[in-house]
Amino acid sequence: MNARTVASLTLRSVRSSVLRPRVTVLSTTTAFRRGYATGEQQPSGQQHAGPKGKGSNNLLWAAVAGAAGIGGYYYYRFTQGDLTEAIPHSPTKSKLTPAQFQEVYNDIAKLLDSNPDYDDGSYAPVLVRLAWHASGTYSKHDNTGGSYGATMRFPIEAEWSANAGLKVARDLLEPIKKKYGDALSYSDLWSVGGVAAIQEMGGPTIKWRPGRVDQTADKTTPDGRLPDANAEHPNHHREIFYRMGFNDQEIVALLGAHAIGRCHTSRSGFDGPWTFSPTTFSNDFYKRLLEEKWVVKKWKGPKQYVDKNTGSIMMLPTDMSLTKDKEFKKWVEIYAKDEERFFEDFAKAYQKLLELGVPFEEGTPVIEFKRL
Repeated sequence: MNARTVASLTLRSVRSSVLRPRVTVLSTTTAFRRGYATGEQQPSGQQHAGPKGKGSNNLLWAAVAGAAGIGGYYYYRFTQGDLTEAIPHSPTKSKLTPAQFQEVYNDIAKLLDSNPDYDDGSYAPVLVRLAWHASGTYSKHDNTGGSYGATMRFPIEAEWSANAGLKVARDLLEPIKKKYGDALSYSDLWSVGGVAAIQEMGGPTIKWRPGRVDQTADKTTPDGRLPDANAEHPNHHREIFYRMGFNDQEIVALLGAHAIGRCHTSRSGFDGPWTFSPTTFSNDFYKRLLEEKWVVKKWKGPKQYVDKNTGSIMMLPTDMSLTKDKEFKKWVEIYAKDEERFFEDFAKAYQKLLELGVPFEEGTPVIEFKRL
């Protein structure tokens, strides 16, 4: 058996033995890394054997060491996240009562349609985006990120390209923060904003619990944990959402929020709304995804799709990827046919998103806000 053959067998053996304990999660994400991501493919230099003799033995040991290193990388990358130890948080009791949080909700709801010149006449979609981006940094592997912290208050996170345009939402809520002072954390405020926005746009009732605490700038997570709208491989969704603890059904349910809002060339580079009613929460995202004929938009901006019929609504590459995956498409079809089921599943997944990493004190009240 020559050095090249041994090296190849060793690499497969190491990767197999390291990844096997997580095979149900990693089978898809590993395939995604091979087929989509750049800069993380296996080094090709390990596939070439050198001269026979002493040099060949050295190559063999180098291949074994390299294979072990790669195996270790894959194990670390997909099971450990950014740190090897989970960071504990201490439960904190909110200083506001449920009745007072209803007042916070009402204050937010009154602001949603206060500027007819903003986008489609509503701030609601951008508040949903603020709550989602503040929560979507969570990692179950080290218990960092998530809505517990509101670290987007600091420039290091506020200036991420993924968060472009969210200053509008943060500034909108600032007077409410000042009204309640230290009794109301930014973390709780932003998450209530997301709930108020969904409900006031006709969406489902979202159960909500208080108790989030604002963190310091050093608790900001690394950039890159939020989805990349340019990603065309469906497993990109799994890499992002599995890290937070979501399954395929929950992923598709959460992405249904693309029924509201629009993209801006000045922010993400993309342009246009996903649906014809961007301020109404519905299952229309799934309907449009399946029923419209989508074509690549001809323009100088990033790749996106527009409906062939009117050219007035759009889909991102990540949206289109939902139709390329059997499991994802199954849920797209279910939600397109059954809005009630979508509302039910979205409400659960959205509550889960807003609560990731939050150490609720025993007996924390579950609040169902009344619509304004």
